[in-house]
Amino acid sequence: MLDERKSGPSNLPREASLKAAESIRLSSFELKVGDIAGVELEKLHALSISVGWPHRAEDWQMLLEAGEGIAAQDEIGRVVGTAMWFPFGAGFATVGMMITSPRLQAHGAGRWIMNNVLARIGTRSLGLNATRAARRLYLSLGFAPARLVYQCQGEALMPAIALLPEGAILRNVEHSDLARLVELDSSAYGADRSALLARLLDVSKGVALLREGRIRAFALCRPFGRGHVVGPVVAETDDDAIAVTAPHIAEHAGQFLRLDTRQETGPFPEFVARSGLPVYDTVTSMWLGQPWAVAGGQDAGKPPVVTYALASQAFG
Repeated sequence: MLDERKSGPSNLPREASLKAAESIRLSSFELKVGDIAGVELEKLHALSISVGWPHRAEDWQMLLEAGEGIAAQDEIGRVVGTAMWFPFGAGFATVGMMITSPRLQAHGAGRWIMNNVLARIGTRSLGLNATRAARRLYLSLGFAPARLVYQCQGEALMPAIALLPEGAILRNVEHSDLARLVELDSSAYGADRSALLARLLDVSKGVALLREGRIRAFALCRPFGRGHVVGPVVAETDDDAIAVTAPHIAEHAGQFLRLDTRQETGPFPEFVARSGLPVYDTVTSMWLGQPWAVAGGQDAGKPPVVTYALASQAFG
């Protein structure tokens, strides 16, 4: 059994010149890796369906527009593996959409794909959200675990009427709010996601909480997978986070809704559970290089602004 106390980020720098084999023979399969941008969207969608992931073709399209990636294909052009990365600022990126075909998962394909990712990313610090199946792989590559993410989903229930926090008003998010949303998100997330937030505003409805005319919290909601996903949710307090999330839950009462949060206890996760979104699964936020903003935990050095719900597991 792997001793997690001895696992963590390597003290050796990752060199930008790191090389990884661009082809590999696994059992009777010969695979080649290339730029994901050159792969048909239908093939990517088929791969995620084969492992039970909920992404629609439209969700894949947004991911392709937001990041870079690689795809592994066999001799006849079938896509059997993918991985993507999403640069946020000059020194940080998240890794996501790490998928390998079930028939290759026991043959080392995941490690080969990740070695190719690391060779292409260079010296950026990295964050990712690891499934239980992939956690051991990431530990072996030097990633350190930070916190759990609770994937909450189900048929949304009309939330109980709650008093708006004192001195606050709610209104819809507008495109002209982008600069302030980026400011709040950067404070909570620890990296600049301005391009991503601009893209999310194009496909999302948003609710903002204001005090004295200034936005202090916001929540976005967009179509995703089986229904809609709420995120990101960024706020200074649980009450503010609840206030901007509740309208989205009310709008989708009776429909499938999802929200991913690192909040384990407290008013916000309790509100999410009462709203028909129990914990369905968990993944682990992990980091390589400089610690991700989430690594400090809620008690030590908690920032004044908190990411209460992720934009997605790929984006963080």
